[in-house]
Amino acid sequence: MTDDKRERGLEMMGKVYGFEFQDGPGAHFAATADHLFADIWSRPGLSLRDRRLLLLGALAAQGLSDVAEIQIGAALHNEELDEEQLREIALFLSHYVGWPLGTKLDNAVGSALHARRSSARS
Repeated sequence: MTDDKRERGLEMMGKVYGFEFQDGPGAHFAATADHLFADIWSRPGLSLRDRRLLLLGALAAQGLSDVAEIQIGAALHNEELDEEQLREIALFLSHYVGWPLGTKLDNAVGSALHARRSSARS
């Protein structure tokens, strides 16, 4: 790993999630920053929004609504997706991943929107 690669990874993490990341310890953080974000999320060919849509589909299919909620919050923060689009994504995916998993995603959308609104009032 080079310092440049780590910096690129941290920068992309910040773009994806909407806040600045600091370097972290351990092999898991290194693989996340240096490979996933510096190499994979930084590849040409797909926008961050495209990648986020794909990731939301994969998370919905696995029932990982807690992780999806993080991605939904980031998509809202980065203005990649709005409430109407997120609700439509959940409805659309319900037909492909199954109604219970699509409903979990729709609930994650609701939770992320509630958290965002609560934060805005504070």
